Amino acid sequence: MKSILSILVFTFIIVSVRAQVAAFLPAPTPESAGFDKDRLKRLDNLMQDFIKSGKAPNAVTFVAKGGKIVHHQAYGFRNLDAKMPLQKDDIFRIASQSKLVTSIAVLMLMEEGKFYLDEPIARYIPTFANPKVLVTKEDGSHELRPAKGAITIRQLLTHTAGIPYEHPLQEDPTYKVPFFASMEADTLKNVVDKIAARPLLHDPGMGFTYGLNSDVLGRLVEVVSGKTLAAFFRERIFIPLDMMDTYFYLPVEKAGRLVELYSKGQESDPLTVNSNETYRKFATQGAKTFYSGGAGLVSTIRDYARLCQFVLNKGTFNGNRLLSRSTCELFFRNQIGDYRVWDRNDGFSLGLQVIGPDSHYGDNATPGAVTWGGMYCSEYTIDAKEDLIMLVFTNVHPYAHYSDFVRKFRASVYQALR
Repeated sequence: MKSILSILVFTFIIVSVRAQVAAFLPAPTPESAGFDKDRLKRLDNLMQDFIKSGKAPNAVTFVAKGGKIVHHQAYGFRNLDAKMPLQKDDIFRIASQSKLVTSIAVLMLMEEGKFYLDEPIARYIPTFANPKVLVTKEDGSHELRPAKGAITIRQLLTHTAGIPYEHPLQEDPTYKVPFFASMEADTLKNVVDKIAARPLLHDPGMGFTYGLNSDVLGRLVEVVSGKTLAAFFRERIFIPLDMMDTYFYLPVEKAGRLVELYSKGQESDPLTVNSNETYRKFATQGAKTFYSGGAGLVSTIRDYARLCQFVLNKGTFNGNRLLSRSTCELFFRNQIGDYRVWDRNDGFSLGLQVIGPDSHYGDNATPGAVTWGGMYCSEYTIDAKEDLIMLVFTNVHPYAHYSDFVRKFRASVYQALR
């Protein structure tokens, strides 16, 4: 009997230790995780300078190497007028960081044999059958022609389908859709059907056009799984990864943790409360019926760090495997050939930018690292070679200092590596 009890106790200890190792623990010292502690202080100085100079209302940072937390700090104020200090677990609008969650959901269903990536999306959402391409004539008028191919799931994941955010015909009520959030009684189904009615800007697969692709993929998840996107995310991703503060719409008891949204359109402008009520309040007010897989989530930096570590771990976190190693490796492979992400000279995979060797955006980041951010100013980088994740969040839109904020943060992390 004593032997059996000893085995059970030993097994419990091992399981507990494994669970702790799988979750985030602080590194004993920066040096133990491969950082120079003195150079790491530059990161604190950078963030404090942004706050003190009035360039940012707040910032929260998260850096982990080898699964150990090296830097996790909060700076500034959740609300400037009320002088409410920012907390590490405050909730931010993460906008396009929602895309990685949607990509993970799509790949989970792909692994279950529900579809493969090069299938036409029209097999699952028939309104995408027979797509048209918009042709702009010399006199500025438009005409439509049949597309030279069907839109595939892979093209939606890589933003090569020809579906934009801002469309030349968007003022026509037939083609008008909510870009990033909605307080109206919209649903993912009716929004995606309107997206399907819009002509493409180019033939599928013939360019990188960042747009509403992940919203279409969110609807694919709903159709194939039989669940709402919110339910699928919560049951299949958020609960297993312990992302318990990530939502489309916040419960009442957590609404007070949502940071205020500010604007700073020009460098000389002061920070002011954003005038767009939908952007400010969509997560706490309104109809709460539109689950945007492209830009609809709010989250804490701790929650999203778990998602990043899951990708870095090649499909597992906290003892839960949601994707295979081989599938997660797709995130780190450029999927758009010779096309490039805007002027950044970088590739793109399945919802993430892949930093190239001649990147005009990655600065001192490792080629092959992946990154993406949200329009309210939040960004993450996942570096498999360095076994490193880094995230920085604030909420300002429009933001004249966006590039400075996220790139200087990333450069400060890399310069502190030993």
